[in-house]
Amino acid sequence: MLRTVYIYGAEERFANYRRWVESAGGRAVFGTAVRGPAEAWDALLLPGGGDLEPWRYGQENTASRGLDPERDQAELLLLQAFTDAVKPALGVCRGLQVVNVFFGGTLAQDVPGHSALEDGDRLHGVRTAPSPLPLPRGAGALVNSAHHQAADRLGGGLRAVQWAEDGVVEALCHRRLPVWAVQWHPERLEDPLPGRRLMGAFLELEAGT
Repeated sequence: MLRTVYIYGAEERFANYRRWVESAGGRAVFGTAVRGPAEAWDALLLPGGGDLEPWRYGQENTASRGLDPERDQAELLLLQAFTDAVKPALGVCRGLQVVNVFFGGTLAQDVPGHSALEDGDRLHGVRTAPSPLPLPRGAGALVNSAHHQAADRLGGGLRAVQWAEDGVVEALCHRRLPVWAVQWHPERLEDPLPGRRLMGAFLELEAGT
C-alpha cells in the first residue's frame, strides 16, 4: 500500500514534489484543508516558497518577502496536527523554516551566498553528521541552494545534522518525533538519486517513532 503524503496547495504549483514522492513509491495528495488531513493521510510534506511572517518568530520585518499569511497559518496548523498524531513530516527549504519556527526557533532573514543563480540553483559543499536522514556526505558532497533565509536559533527538540561551508543549517531532525527537514531542494537535483533516497527513507518512517 502506497504511503500518502499531504501537501497544502494546488497540484499544478507543486508538480515537482508530486513527481518526487512518486519516484520513491508514494502518493502525493493536494488540498487546502487544515482539519482532517492528519487523520486521513500518512505524512505531511511542507514544500518551498516565500518567507514566513517575521512576527511569528518574534522579529520585525527587515528582509522578508513573498509573505503569505494564510499559508503560514495553514502549514503551522497542519504541522501541529501531524505532530500531535506523531505522524511523519518533512520540510523542504521554506518547509525547514516552518519546522524551525513551529518548534520555537528563529530565522536569519537574509543570508548572502545561498540564493539561486540566473541559470538555476546554486551548488555548494556540505558537512554532514550521522542521523536517520540519508544525506549527501563525505568529500565532494554537494547540495543545491535557492534561498535567502535560514534557520538561526534552533527550535526545541531539533538538532542540526548538515551544514553549508559557512555554517548555515542545511538539514535537521527532531530528537523524538518523526520530523525531518532540508534547506536544499532534493525534488529538483540534477542527479535524482539523493532525492529518491531521502524520500524513500521518509516514506518508511512509522507513525509514533
